Amino acid sequence: MAVASGEGIEKLEDMIVRAAETTAQHVAAAKSAIGAVIFGQEGVVEQTLITVLSGGHGMLVGVPGLAKTKLVEALATVLGLDMRRIQFTPDLMPSDILGSEVLEEGAGGKRSFRFIPGPIFGQLLMADEINRASPRTQSALLQAMQEQHVTVAGTRHDVPKPFHVLATQNPIEQEGTYPLPEAQLDRFLMQIDVDYPDRASERRIVFETTGVEEAKARQAMSADELVAAQRLVRRLPVGESVVDAILALVRSARPGPDAGDLGKLISWGPSPRASQALMLVARARALLQGRLAPSIDDVIALAEPVLKHRMALTFAARADGETIGGVIKKLTARIG
Repeated sequence: MAVASGEGIEKLEDMIVRAAETTAQHVAAAKSAIGAVIFGQEGVVEQTLITVLSGGHGMLVGVPGLAKTKLVEALATVLGLDMRRIQFTPDLMPSDILGSEVLEEGAGGKRSFRFIPGPIFGQLLMADEINRASPRTQSALLQAMQEQHVTVAGTRHDVPKPFHVLATQNPIEQEGTYPLPEAQLDRFLMQIDVDYPDRASERRIVFETTGVEEAKARQAMSADELVAAQRLVRRLPVGESVVDAILALVRSARPGPDAGDLGKLISWGPSPRASQALMLVARARALLQGRLAPSIDDVIALAEPVLKHRMALTFAARADGETIGGVIKKLTARIG
């Protein structure tokens, strides 16, 4: 019996390894397909894919013209997801996102309400310039992100699976905006900063997007394969050293004794949700790179996008020129 049991365990492990290898190939193909139409943003593409593989939502922060919309459109095509887009404006109402009920009259004169779903019932929702909508409208979207359903007229409506929100923000123009409160920012798995491309990439962009034909994204995965990959991410083993590194990093990002001499710079820090996020994204990054288990390097690489929107510096620290990114780098140096 012991031998049979051992053989069974080995077969199960082999199945998991084969599934992981196949999924890693699909994910690598997806990354390559996105890279064929998005130039000079390799880090952004990787972090966005990691966000989706982890089953989370992402905040893309960058000035206009850096292909944030094109990235989301390419991601939807490559992953075979139904994409919806909402341009957030100050007059946008919650019903414009969630949907509403309309009164209809049937053939026999009987009246009844019918629910018309809003754009939130897509598998990939792009919330463009989310900070331009009122807090009430922002909350309608962010609640659905957390609860995976909406309630309209007392009736629950589940969002589809998979369901991901990729929101964008312009960090420069803040006039007429409603910045997201910290509790709502915490709903986003990662804050992904989109910066300017380097000279070689911008040269390629100029040539390849101003000709007669422009490269188009091609599908590399299906929605079902994405869901299977998300399940696999949660099954990848995580070593004790990696878990200890995650806990040490997150706990040191809070004011208190764990932060040491950096504690005086931190006003408030991340909750255990940040630890959960780092566990998921470290696994997803390992899978994206064809590895079956994450390392401490994965934690270090993704520490800033996971922590940066979940902590704040004191006024004195900001006055001295300290930045959140700089403090996170000092914290990761301790676990590296």
